Amino acid sequence: MIHRLVAFAPVIFASISLLTPPAAQAEDVKLPPTMTFTAYDTGTAGFNIAVAVGKMMKDKYSTDVRVLPAGNDVARLAPLRAGRAMSSAMGSGTYFAQEGVFEFGTREWGPQALQLVLSTVDCNAGSLGVARDTGVTEIKHLKGKRVGFVVGSPALNQNALAILAFGDLKQSDVKAIEFSSYGAMWKGLLNNDVDAAFATTITGPAKEAETSPRGLIWPPLPHNDKAGWDRVQKVGSFFFRHVATCGAGISKEKPIELGNYPYPIFVVYGSQPADQVYAVTKAMITGYDAYKDGAPGAGGLAADRQTKKWVVPVHPGAVKALKEAGQWNDDQEAHNNALFKRQSVLAAAWADYGKSNPPSDDKEFLAGWLKARAAALGKANMPNGFEE
Repeated sequence: MIHRLVAFAPVIFASISLLTPPAAQAEDVKLPPTMTFTAYDTGTAGFNIAVAVGKMMKDKYSTDVRVLPAGNDVARLAPLRAGRAMSSAMGSGTYFAQEGVFEFGTREWGPQALQLVLSTVDCNAGSLGVARDTGVTEIKHLKGKRVGFVVGSPALNQNALAILAFGDLKQSDVKAIEFSSYGAMWKGLLNNDVDAAFATTITGPAKEAETSPRGLIWPPLPHNDKAGWDRVQKVGSFFFRHVATCGAGISKEKPIELGNYPYPIFVVYGSQPADQVYAVTKAMITGYDAYKDGAPGAGGLAADRQTKKWVVPVHPGAVKALKEAGQWNDDQEAHNNALFKRQSVLAAAWADYGKSNPPSDDKEFLAGWLKARAAALGKANMPNGFEE
């Protein structure tokens, strides 16, 4: 994939503070003269938010931030792993990379010690949008219906399977219709080629579907349904309960109990220096007012809106900045340390698997690794996270 540098569009922003002079705050944060972030394709929420953050860093710290668009998780992480990028704006692929599954179960990758800087959760949610003309009102009603899947996009597909699990359904319980891309899948819903597709509630295609002849609904995932939520998190442990108040057919007056996970998630590698990560995190925290309105969803990056005790640890440099902002506690510290231990278990299992003369065939290699991974996690009394 060819990466290209993208110039920043003008962003209107507010002043950071009238009480603390910018120069004084700048002394606390030392950023390099240039930085590179990677993100999803141009125009996506992750890309736009990264651009807004970069605009703040340019205006406040004279740091030039380049945002490289990339169409999948591997392409986003490759520059970061090679040391050519400072951070990547990721999604649920962050968790897949940590766990060494799907496209990260290949011999070229394996478990990645990714750690969080800041992430955003806003008023939207991520779930299965269903054509209203199907008559479906609950997830369990999707049995036998046509559900969209995207070839080569495990993140989207795993998300769909997690939502289906709420209704005690598996892929074999629905008619899986494969599409070449996310956009094609949603066009398929408009064209009556499929009945349900995964998306964030604020995505453009969902709004288009809502106003189409078919209409669109988001079957709720009631938060008091413990059994349903246990099934969701068994398939996609990165999901959590979330009340959606914005999106296609959703408002503050018409909220829906659904699920969500952070997106975008600004990640770094655990090997990156703590002082470097601290400086970037603190800049994002203190400069929040300058970019919060720069792109839809950017407001969710506020220090006091960070997802607590998620499935990927927070980098020690970011922890320092969050502590200074008063947004860290002992429970979060204990949870974070347990996740560091999980990354160590996965790294050791990968190293041992590599020494075991694994199969040369790619499919057999992945199958063998997933068995070794499951065994190592089981021995450490840690959940697999990807059970059927």
